[in-house]
Amino acid sequence: MSSISIRVEGLSKQYYIGRSPKFSTIREKIVDNFKAPFRRAGNLMRGQATGAAELHEAIWALKDVCFEIKPGESVGIIGRNGAGKSTLLKILSRITQPTAGYADIYGRVGALLEVGTGFHPELTGRENVYLNGSILGMARTEIDRKFDEIVDFSEVEKFIDTPIKHYSSGMTVRLAFAVAAHLEPEILVIDEVLSVGDAAFQKKCLNKMEDVEQSGRTILFVSHNMPAVTRLCSRAIFLQQGQLLMDGPSAEVVGAYLNSGLGTTAAREWNELKQAPGDDVVRLRAVRVRAEDGEVKEAVDIRKPVRLEMEYDLFESGFKQMPYFIVLNQEGTTVFTSIDTDPEWRQKPRPAGHYTSTAWIPGNYLAEGTHFVSAALRSQDPMIRRFHEREAIAFHVVDSTEGDSVRVDHGGHLGGVVRPFLKWETEYHANGNGAR
Repeated sequence: MSSISIRVEGLSKQYYIGRSPKFSTIREKIVDNFKAPFRRAGNLMRGQATGAAELHEAIWALKDVCFEIKPGESVGIIGRNGAGKSTLLKILSRITQPTAGYADIYGRVGALLEVGTGFHPELTGRENVYLNGSILGMARTEIDRKFDEIVDFSEVEKFIDTPIKHYSSGMTVRLAFAVAAHLEPEILVIDEVLSVGDAAFQKKCLNKMEDVEQSGRTILFVSHNMPAVTRLCSRAIFLQQGQLLMDGPSAEVVGAYLNSGLGTTAAREWNELKQAPGDDVVRLRAVRVRAEDGEVKEAVDIRKPVRLEMEYDLFESGFKQMPYFIVLNQEGTTVFTSIDTDPEWRQKPRPAGHYTSTAWIPGNYLAEGTHFVSAALRSQDPMIRRFHEREAIAFHVVDSTEGDSVRVDHGGHLGGVVRPFLKWETEYHANGNGAR
């Protein structure tokens, strides 16, 4: 077995803005050469310039990217939109050819890049399972053995003999993921398409991907969901404007991504009312993390209190509003949900206006690491969810090495969702019989 699963060296991909350069057939070239003198004469008569062809601006989706991935590694690919993540996966999946450099793949690749990729719309779900298996190099007997498991996971058994063109995008993704994960490719490549599925299916997929990783297969996972990346991937690659900016442990790379201002930050604001989360009754205008001194901070001291702040505009009076925060850690686990307990407004109709709701988290409560904050608001009587902005902001809890935090003198990893500073008491008996 090769010690390398994927080797990328000097990988670059160039695209043109506008019409791409045309690659002519021999026949078209002969005809074009024949017409050229007449075209030049016509241009001269009209006073048009001749010579230079129409220029198109070139952009580099990837530029000189280099890395190696070992068998069994699970690697997250992160970066903002347009960073080159999907282009990289398409090259690795042999869908797109690089402009320069190369990518060597050692093993069978199962790719899930876009909804319906590799599926023929006129074929049924059953036929597409066998088609995809054949493309992956699977024998029919091998597909037969996995077929029931694939269909059960995808939850489309009722429609398995229906043409794919009649499937919803969610059904297509469920079946595509089930095929890619269950037909046991050595390398599983997954783009952000899991966001099409519902929350329960996303969780199911992440659990399956963990099983795939534990079986020794390689995973490349592109996502904007940072908790999913840190939960699933031990390593992450950070791309920015087509270049590899950082490659290392996922928690460190995700932290760098967040601190770069390119990912989720400690403050997020919506200046355009129509683009703000919400409806005709209420709109979310800002979510922030502030340190004890009121400064917006992405990194907070584990020993100090931190406050979560939500600004929103209420356009209609008379509703009982219930703002709340959901905090997740970097493994994607919900640490807590906190609902507004301010006695001044609890169970009371609120007049129209601008509101700022704040929740305080005490010091020595959260564990160190990255935390993601979702901001939401519901109206009561009747219960209506007005907005729910998932993972709107993020912040890092930094532990102290001075010996005055929960860590005390321990320098290694401390597990757990929370890290409370508990009161300890010790009784000592010198002679072992309780004498003092």
